[in-house]
Amino acid sequence: MKKRVDKSFIILLSSIAIVLIACIVLLFLACSNQAGSVSKNDTEMQATEKPANDTATQQANTQSQTNSQKLAELEAQLNIHKDIRASFNHGPKTKEYQKYIVLHDTEGEGTAQNVIDYWDSNGNLIAAHFVVNRDGSIWQCVELDNIGHHAGYGNTGHNALYGITEDGRDDMKGSKPLGSSLADYGMNAWSVGIEMVHTSGGGAYNEAQLNALDLLIKYIDTYYGFESTIIDHKAWREGNSDTSPEFAQYLANYKDHRTHN
Repeated sequence: MKKRVDKSFIILLSSIAIVLIACIVLLFLACSNQAGSVSKNDTEMQATEKPANDTATQQANTQSQTNSQKLAELEAQLNIHKDIRASFNHGPKTKEYQKYIVLHDTEGEGTAQNVIDYWDSNGNLIAAHFVVNRDGSIWQCVELDNIGHHAGYGNTGHNALYGITEDGRDDMKGSKPLGSSLADYGMNAWSVGIEMVHTSGGGAYNEAQLNALDLLIKYIDTYYGFESTIIDHKAWREGNSDTSPEFAQYLANYKDHRTHN
């Protein structure tokens, strides 16, 4: 004999099924909306971040273009005579290794061209990056991103004093040890050397020469994008004659505000 199924029970089950289906549909719709919202937020975030990144890039490019323009203007004013000699290149000295500008006197009255020719002929492989004539004309014989042998050995302990190391970039060709009291050889690899045509006791420095030196220091600062510390040769090797006593006040001015007056 078949049992009769209560109609009210069937209706109850149907109602429960309908409610469950409705809940599932609502849950699905809620998840879809949340996913869409996250995706939209990500898109909006990316859209917000992209202009910021683009702005930083544009600012960097603008700064680079500005520095290049300034460098070109200074080069035009300086009219540097380039006479790069391969024998004067003693290794790489890129921006991260630049710390000092070392000022020298040639201790002679020969022109910059004469000085460079002499350096190249004597076999010592010594040269500064620049030589400034008395009339203000400038000659360059070592590229700024290369090491020139202009400072030589300094007082023992001066590597540490000046915060530099002998890291192997300098080939040290032509160098000759000077004894235990002058054992440090780091300065060449961390500096630019500038020679001024002048002899100690030979009178005042010409105004044209000093004005040219002002611009040359500005040019070097612009080239690297920062100001290097200015010293003279005798600061690195005590007892050296350069720079001369006649240059003392100018040196103080260069150290203080980077011009001679």
